[in-house]
Amino acid sequence: MACNDDWQVAGRRKGAARRGQDPSNPKLASHQVSDCKLDKQKMTHAMNELRGENVWMEWRDLLSKRLLSNASDLSGDVSLQHCVCYGLGNFASCVSARYQLAMLLLLLETLQIPVGSCSVYDPVFSASECDALKELGFTVLTENEEGKRPVYQPTLFYLMHCGKALYNNLLWRNWTPQTLQKIIIIGNRFDGIQERMLQREFERDYSFLSNVISVCDETPLPCAPRFMDVFNDTALIQFPLEKLNKLPESLWIEPSEPLYQHCQDLEIIQREKKS
Repeated sequence: MACNDDWQVAGRRKGAARRGQDPSNPKLASHQVSDCKLDKQKMTHAMNELRGENVWMEWRDLLSKRLLSNASDLSGDVSLQHCVCYGLGNFASCVSARYQLAMLLLLLETLQIPVGSCSVYDPVFSASECDALKELGFTVLTENEEGKRPVYQPTLFYLMHCGKALYNNLLWRNWTPQTLQKIIIIGNRFDGIQERMLQREFERDYSFLSNVISVCDETPLPCAPRFMDVFNDTALIQFPLEKLNKLPESLWIEPSEPLYQHCQDLEIIQREKKS
């Protein structure tokens, strides 16, 4: 990710260098996390910049058509009113993460989801980034869910460039046709994940992804060349009930929680185990 930009820096505190930070930035020392204040002008600028781009207009039109006009298809008469965002990264220092946050705000506005109904979490967030998100109106989670969030109402998951295990965990936690139909994902193409792996490892380590990939609806979202590092390989992913019901009934019985014992690079930060 192109993390060569910084926001208004208020100070520093010690912490592990994680994804979304640029070690080449002289303002961000190695093994430190910067405490930054939200520069509202930069966020407003990023949102306005996206508003003028064809890529946003195409996203807006496609998502409005698929998620607003067909809202009753998600689950009875309940409209889409909930959103969860994982893995945004350090938006205070990373220009790509900032545009992803700006896009999330535009999506919430377009889809008429209250900002307060959008929960966000990334273990790399600094304290000041959490404060900035709260100031914008987001609900900032305090626990690393590892993607294992149960869904009860139609929910949009905004998962830009997140690890495979996070998608797999989300599917496992909601592994019934009736629940999966309530999940809408804007994130990495499942097809792209499969293409970049050996099939035997994909089926062994990410079985929920591999089992559902043949029955999900995946609509690629456009990406302009200048935003290639920000929105590449992104799709709208939905799980139509009529397609889920075509899978064998035995597939849904007592699914085992994923353990990832054979994965050397899990791509997500797991929560600390309690002693």
